[in-house]
Formats: sequence, C-alpha cells, structure tokens
Amino acid sequence: MSQLKYKRVLLKLSGEALMGQQQYGIDPHRIAQYAQEIKKAIDKGIEIAIVIGGGNIYRGLQASETGIDRVQGDYMGMMATVINGMALQDVLENHGMVTRLMSAIEMKQICEPYIRRKAVRHLEKNRIVIFAAGTGNPYFTTDTAATLRAIEVEADVILKGTRVDGVYSADPEKDKNATRYERISFEEVYNRGLSVMDMTAFTLCKENNLPLIIFDMNQEGNLLKVLKGDSIGTLVNN
Repeated sequence: MSQLKYKRVLLKLSGEALMGQQQYGIDPHRIAQYAQEIKKAIDKGIEIAIVIGGGNIYRGLQASETGIDRVQGDYMGMMATVINGMALQDVLENHGMVTRLMSAIEMKQICEPYIRRKAVRHLEKNRIVIFAAGTGNPYFTTDTAATLRAIEVEADVILKGTRVDGVYSADPEKDKNATRYERISFEEVYNRGLSVMDMTAFTLCKENNLPLIIFDMNQEGNLLKVLKGDSIGTLVNN
C-alpha cells in the first residue's frame, strides 16, 4: 500500500464505455477488460466504489424526443444503471472479487438499499461497492451521484474513466491543436468553459475539496498507474 497514492477511490464509468465498438448494449470484451483492471487495484488493497451510467441502454434526456415525460424518462435511465450494475457485478465476481450492489431506489430482490454506513463497512472489508440508480431523484446525472457518493463514503478521489486521456483545451477529435492539461484547477475549468462533468457535480467537488482525475480507462494498466500517482490523464483540484 505504501507505493499507492490513494486508499479509497470512487470509479465513475459511463454507460457508453461499456458499449465498446457496439452501437448499444454491453460489449463482453470491454466489461471483462474493466474487471481485469479493477482486480489489479483490489489485489493491491485499494478500496473501490463504482458508479456507472446507463447511456448505453437509455438516457433520461432522450425522453422528450420520444414524447415521454422527463421525470419518467429519468427514472427509466436509473433502471438502466441498475442493469449495468448487475452486469458489472457478475463479471467482477467471475474474476474472483467480492461485490455489493446498492441501489438508491429500493429493489430488495436484486440490490441492497443504499445505506451509507453499510457501504463504508463493505469497503472496509475490501468489497467492491457498486452504486446504482443514481441519486434516486430525477434531474440529477450519474456524475452528480458519483460525486455525492464519493463525499459520503469519504473517498480520496474520483476517477472518471473515459475514452479520452484527459481534459483538453478543445475537443481533440475536432481540433488537432488541442492540448491536454496534466493538472488544472476547478476555477480554471469553469473560467475556460471546459467540459469535465455537469455543473452540480463539479460544484460539489470544488466545495468539498474532492480531487478528480479524468483518464483513459480503455488503456491497459492506466487504472493502476493513476492509483500510483503517475501523471496519467488530468488532475482537477483546488
């Protein structure tokens, strides 16, 4: 543990990340790759909580396009995160890890209800805790859920695993001159209008002095490098 910079982390994964090369759903190769990366961290004694989105199945913001009420659509999106959480739980356990799936919306047959003290106790016992169903409230994203849960369980950092290797001055897929920041303050991100996470989540991180690292989760070995404090991705802090 002495060589690792963090002890307890919250890993935020987007639902889209699970699609891999597919147009929707879950790519079995991608989710297995994530499990392997997470196991390397667990074997080092890191305590890991995970929040996963549902965009590979359904997004609440799509509701208006189909004529579904926004609140109803957001709840549908929360159900999508439960599906992803169940899939991730199964794959992690198939790789020899112990997990607990906790939901902000009670569904006793498949998830534990979210109780902060129980979540912390699971982490202390080196169980991976997967938080599903967002905050349990409409109009809040899974980024906000991740930040809220990270604060509640006293995580050292939020690790936002994406398909890009950090925060750029512009969209690197559109602007070849875009430069990556190794470190940037919350204030600078706000002043430059950079897209990191939604404003509610971002403000919660800033006000609670919770650092955030955005990195490429798809690159083998990156998760462990981040935990060791290597200069991977972009560190956002005060």
